[in-house]
Amino acid sequence: MDARTDLPDLTSTVEALDRGETTSVELVTTCLDRIEEAQPALNAFRVVRRAAALAEAREADRRRAAGELRPLLGVPIAIKDDTDIVGETTMFGCAGDFEPKTADAEVVRRLREAGAVIVGKTHTPELGQWPLTSGDAFGHTRSPWSREHSPGGSSGGSAAAVAARLVPAALGSDGAGSVRIPASWSNLVGIKPQRGRVSMWPDPEAFFGITTHGPLARTVADAALLLDVVSGNHPDDLHTRPPLTVSDAVGRDPGQLKIALSLKIPFSGTPAKLDPRVRTRIAALATVLRDLGHEVTLADPEYGLQFGLAFLPRSMAGIEQWLNRLPDPALADARTRSNARLGRLLRGLPLQASRAAEPRLQRRVGRIFEEFDVVLAPTTATPPLPVTAIDGIGGWATDKVVTGACPYAWPWNVLGWPAVNVPAGFVDGHLPVGAQLLGPQDSEPLLISLASQLESVLRWHEQAPERWW
Repeated sequence: MDARTDLPDLTSTVEALDRGETTSVELVTTCLDRIEEAQPALNAFRVVRRAAALAEAREADRRRAAGELRPLLGVPIAIKDDTDIVGETTMFGCAGDFEPKTADAEVVRRLREAGAVIVGKTHTPELGQWPLTSGDAFGHTRSPWSREHSPGGSSGGSAAAVAARLVPAALGSDGAGSVRIPASWSNLVGIKPQRGRVSMWPDPEAFFGITTHGPLARTVADAALLLDVVSGNHPDDLHTRPPLTVSDAVGRDPGQLKIALSLKIPFSGTPAKLDPRVRTRIAALATVLRDLGHEVTLADPEYGLQFGLAFLPRSMAGIEQWLNRLPDPALADARTRSNARLGRLLRGLPLQASRAAEPRLQRRVGRIFEEFDVVLAPTTATPPLPVTAIDGIGGWATDKVVTGACPYAWPWNVLGWPAVNVPAGFVDGHLPVGAQLLGPQDSEPLLISLASQLESVLRWHEQAPERWW
């Protein structure tokens, strides 16, 4: 392999290593060379661990030669820069003089236990607030599908790296759609797992329970494999779930399902409208589901105004919590500092009330699953935004842009339930859009089996961006 060679997907990489067709050193070298080549244009990575990753690759090859078996032994993986790894800083999109971490996050520990080689940390907007990946601390991360457009956010660096074939798969995090949105705008599969499925340690929970780690990959099998590897809990996690394997749901017949097609936009306090181009792609996906034998009916979950009131205190208080960790909060974007001030105001009774409302909201939204097995909804209301869409504007103007484009994903973060983005095709010839498969508690296997069935027909993983970088 050389720097101009596309890396295979995750499962193919594992199989090639298992068959002895390549080595970890060869794979990781190719990965690092491709990252270096793409970085000036795509700007997907905040840090690249070249020396450390090559040393880990050599050790992985030694372990393989000794007969050791691990799910990802020697496989290059990227993580988002909200996740701790020993020897690197966790800047979370911010400026400042950060200290290197002295302990791995639990998900990194699990990746290492599986044998993965972590090649670097990917860009995210400041404290993961926006569905575009840009900021004064690092500039703009660009989509491999269009240099003028964002790959989405906040896990945009991870999405760009996977879509550009720089890495086989990557880890992101999702607090209001931050895995699903960049998956949608990058032609990827993105999974937001059930709250408690994946540990957020060294925090007992993240953003007061609305945020969880999740995989970004080109295929359902890849995303499921990565999710299985990182799933599990730390003893001090606030949210835990029983062990659940999802890889065996890939290729499994989901049966004939009743699917609710929901186009209604949950109330978010700012104007939002479904773009007709996105509506057309969602309708086409619904047709494919009908052709597969599923019953698809227009129906909406009961969201209501209270959903937004349950989300905002947790989101803003989480930003305030993170801002206080920064070495110099004064360097943060003015919009970040404004959101943190709001979070400080909402920390008391509003935050308590938002958490207390969750069971009631789960019961209300859960009523749709008395009639339907899965909800199908747009992941975003618009195609990908230009990379400069929120540059140089104030907080309210930014809120209108981002909620106008991305009003669909956040309710499932309040509920804590699983969701899977699947690619839904392209608009204007080259801009990807996606759809969400939404389920009730612990429904990852059903959503993954349905996503896998769609993939077997639509073959989205066979489409690659024309390399402009």
